[in-house]
Amino acid sequence: MCRTLAAFPTTCLERAKEFKTRLGIFLHKSELGSDTGSVGKFEWSSKHGKEGRNFSEDVLGWKESFDLLLSSKNGVAAFHAFLKTEFSEENLEFWLACEEFKKLRSATKLASRAHKIFDEFIRSEAPKEVNIDHETRELTRTNVQAATAACFDVAQGKTRTLMEKDSYPRFLKSPAYRDLAAQAAAALASPSSCGLVEPSHT
Repeated sequence: MCRTLAAFPTTCLERAKEFKTRLGIFLHKSELGSDTGSVGKFEWSSKHGKEGRNFSEDVLGWKESFDLLLSSKNGVAAFHAFLKTEFSEENLEFWLACEEFKKLRSATKLASRAHKIFDEFIRSEAPKEVNIDHETRELTRTNVQAATAACFDVAQGKTRTLMEKDSYPRFLKSPAYRDLAAQAAAALASPSSCGLVEPSHT
């Protein structure tokens, strides 16, 4: 059972509140579309990562690799909010939509969702058109006609590469993330050892 906030020293509570406020720079009005499910919702939890890392470790892990960022729900939410400031959130939203798409098992649902994703992100002049080459666009168009869980793999891979080489480095260099990372490092180095983790809400 998670410790309550009352169990933390006052200094830890103050630091946690300041830390959460700083994260708000990223998360302000950053709500993902329905296709991405709840993956964009920020979670204050001691077990949101695969290894049960606390929040401070999670934040610092985002700069270790793009994979670690994408594997963190909090990281995805922060990255999405950053992309919105650059008006390029469609790339991440498409990648997330593809991840959810690959979990579908019904052939009927696959076909229906495939056309929806194509119309939203892939077709020329789509409302959230991603930046992919003509050859990939046409290959994806063909794949969607006989939809399988892998029909967006090529387009998703190219979009991921674009984010990793372009948007991700800018995210790490942004003042907001650098400030947040500094706070996380300070929290971990604090003699009080009060990890900035709030209790899970059940």
